Amino acid sequence: MNDHQYGGTVPDTFSAPGSGDIRGPAWFLLWLVTSQRGRIAAGATLGTLWTVGLAVPPYLLSRAIDDGLRANDTGALLAWVAALLGIGVVNAALAIARHRTMTRVRMDASFRTIRATVDHALRLGAALPKRVGAGEVVAIGVGDVQAIAQSLTATGPGVGAVIAYVVVAFLLFSISPLLAVVVLVGVPLMVVTVGPLLHRLQRVGTGYREQQSGVTSRLVDVLGGLRVLNGLGGKEVYADRYRRESAALRDEGFRVGGVTSWVGALGTGLPALFLAVVTWLAARMVARGTMSIGDLVAIYGYVAMLVVPVAQFIESGSDLTRAVVAARRVIRFLGLEPEHADEPGATGAPTSPADLHDPVSGVDVRSGALTAIVSARSADGADIADRFGRFAESDTTWGGVRLDAIRLAEVRDRILVMDNDADLFAGSVREVVAGRHEHDDDRIRAAIHVAVADDVVDALPEGLDATITAMGRNLSGGQRQRIRLARAVYADPDVLIAVEPTSAVDAHTEAAMASRLRIARRGRTTVVTTTSPLVLDQADTVVYLVAGKAVATGTHHELLRSEPGYRSLVSRDADERATR
Repeated sequence: MNDHQYGGTVPDTFSAPGSGDIRGPAWFLLWLVTSQRGRIAAGATLGTLWTVGLAVPPYLLSRAIDDGLRANDTGALLAWVAALLGIGVVNAALAIARHRTMTRVRMDASFRTIRATVDHALRLGAALPKRVGAGEVVAIGVGDVQAIAQSLTATGPGVGAVIAYVVVAFLLFSISPLLAVVVLVGVPLMVVTVGPLLHRLQRVGTGYREQQSGVTSRLVDVLGGLRVLNGLGGKEVYADRYRRESAALRDEGFRVGGVTSWVGALGTGLPALFLAVVTWLAARMVARGTMSIGDLVAIYGYVAMLVVPVAQFIESGSDLTRAVVAARRVIRFLGLEPEHADEPGATGAPTSPADLHDPVSGVDVRSGALTAIVSARSADGADIADRFGRFAESDTTWGGVRLDAIRLAEVRDRILVMDNDADLFAGSVREVVAGRHEHDDDRIRAAIHVAVADDVVDALPEGLDATITAMGRNLSGGQRQRIRLARAVYADPDVLIAVEPTSAVDAHTEAAMASRLRIARRGRTTVVTTTSPLVLDQADTVVYLVAGKAVATGTHHELLRSEPGYRSLVSRDADERATR
C-alpha cells in the first residue's frame, strides 16, 4: 500500500507506543492524537469554523427580516440574502474539508493501532499463541480498531462543538441575558443527563467484548480444525457449543443495543425539547414587545443549530466510552512480554559459520554439515530444535557463545526453525514461498524444486500467482509440508533446523526431497529431526538419542552396524512407510 491509496493517511514514519503510552486507555488515545498533531489541529480548526459557521445564517436571516422585509428595503433584503448564500457556500466547502480531514485522522489512528498490534504480535513470535487466543487478535483487528479510530472524531467536530456552544451563548446574551443563562445551564444539564447511560454503556460493552473474544476464538478453532472434526465426527458437538455461546453473545448484544438506543434517543430528543423551551420563552418576549421578530428567528436558528453540537457532545461521549473499552483490550495485548528478550549487554552473532552445542542432550552440530537427529520420541528432537532456535531457555551455545547472550534479532535472522505445524498465511504461491524476502521468481521456482513441490504449483491454474488459502486449507498435508520446506529453503538461513520435514509424503518424494535439500544446502548448516532411512542416508552426521540424550554419533550406516536400538527404530520406520 502507499499513501496515495488512502488519501495520504498511512504514516510516513512509525514508532510503536512506548511503555508510557500503554499505562491506560486514555494514554493510548492521547498517543494517537499526538502522533498526528498537525492533522488534529487542522481538523479542530475546520470543525470549529464549520460549527460556528452554522450560527451565522440565523443572524443573517434575522437582519434580512428586520432590515429588509419589515423596513420594506429591497436593496438591504437582497444584500442580506446574498450574504446568506455566500455563507452557505463557505460552510459547504468547510464541511467537505472537515470531513476529509477527519477521515484521514480516523484512518491514521486505524493504521497506527493495526501496525502497533501487528508489530507486537511479531515481537511475541512463538509466545503469541501461548499468551492470547486467535479470536482475541481477530476481535482487535475487526472491532476495537474501528471503535478507537471513531473516537478521534471528538478532536474535530467535538472541539468545534464546545467553541460553537460558547459563541451561541454570547450571541444570545446580546439579545436576551435570560435566554443566554438558559442555554449556558441547559446544555450541560443535557450532557450530564446522559452521563450515567454512558457509564452503563462502558460496563455492558466490556462484558460484550469479553464474550465476543471467546466466541471468535471458538469460531477460529472450529474453522481451523474442520477437517479433523469431520473425520472424528465431532463437528456437531463444537457447532452446538458455538451456537450456545453465540446465542449468549446475541443476548449480551441486545443489552448493549438497548443502552445505545437510549443514548441515541436522548441525543436527539433532549435537544429538540430544549429547542421547544427556548423558542417558547422567546415567543413570549415577542408577544410582550420586548423582542423583534427577526431576533425571534435568530434565536430559533441559534438554538436549532445547537442541536448539532449537543448531539456531537453525546455522540463523542458514546464513542469515547466504546474507545476506552477497546483501548483497554489493545494495551493489554501490547503489554504482553515475549518469552525471550535480549539481556543488557547482548552481543552479536558469530561472524562466520559456527558450531552449535546443546548441553542438555549432548548434541553437537558441525557448521556447514547436514546433521540428522534420531529419537524414538519425536518430542525429544522438537525440544532440541526449540533450544537451537532459542525458543526455550537453555545453555545452548553457538560458536562458543551462549545463544541467549546473542541479540535475538540476529538469532531470528540467521537461525530458522521449520516446525511441521508452521502456519501458511493466505496469499499467492509467490508470496507464501518468498515470505518477507524480495520476490525472485527464478529463486522461488528453485526452492519449490528442492521441496519437490513442482507438481503442486503446476496443478494450480495460475502457477505462482495461484492463491493459497489461510493455513493452506486448499492443500493436502503433504503439499503443505513441501510448501513449508520451499519457504525455508528460499529464506536461505545460515542455520536451518527442520522438524520432521518429510513425514507426510511418500517414499519416492521423500528420497527426492532429502537428496535435493542436501545439494541446495551444501556449505550451510542444516539440522533435521527424522527417523526416515531415506533422509538419514543423506546426512553427514547422525545423532542417536535415547531418553533425550545423545548416545551415539556417526553416519547412518555406521550406526546401523553398531547400534541395535537405532537399527530397530529406523527399520520400523521404513516398514511403516512401505505400508502407506
